[in-house]
Amino acid sequence: MLTADDPLPFPPERVLIAGVTGSGKTTLARRVAQRWNLVHHEIDALHHGPNWTPRPEFLDDVRAFAETSRWVTEWQYTSKGTDSILPVRADLLPWLDYPYQLVRRRLLRRTLKRRVLRTRLWNDNVEPTLWSREAWTGENDIMRWQKATRHKWDERMPRIEAEFPHLTVVRLRHPRETERWLRAAQ
Repeated sequence: MLTADDPLPFPPERVLIAGVTGSGKTTLARRVAQRWNLVHHEIDALHHGPNWTPRPEFLDDVRAFAETSRWVTEWQYTSKGTDSILPVRADLLPWLDYPYQLVRRRLLRRTLKRRVLRTRLWNDNVEPTLWSREAWTGENDIMRWQKATRHKWDERMPRIEAEFPHLTVVRLRHPRETERWLRAAQ
């Protein structure tokens, strides 16, 4: 496993970004796409159909872009089957392993902003209103989801490294490390 200060052994072509909900995977994916001239496939846009229903074509779309030569995406929907597709093809895995309080604040700020401004997301979906009960309970409670899954990558990473030895993992523990890594990477 590399750190922010280790040079990359190759110019990446297929990048899979891991991290807890709210860590900044999509933001980093956009920046990585620009940095290395890769195509960003936002995985949420592929997954969410109208009315937040999963798109039946989701895994077919993931398989299709994974077979291309130059891409970046976020590692999500592991229980939906992305684990058998994305890490097999990826060559670089930046892992955003930021402090919990930092990602907690980021997610709360993003969630409040989207709900207050009624931000249109994938396939014209909008998060529940700020004041509705459903916004903060059950499957719509993204804050609860983040808390429940915050240790997922710590637990999974040893298995990932063993199962996918071709995958170069870069553990980034703070946004400052991520900035340093991006500046130094070729």
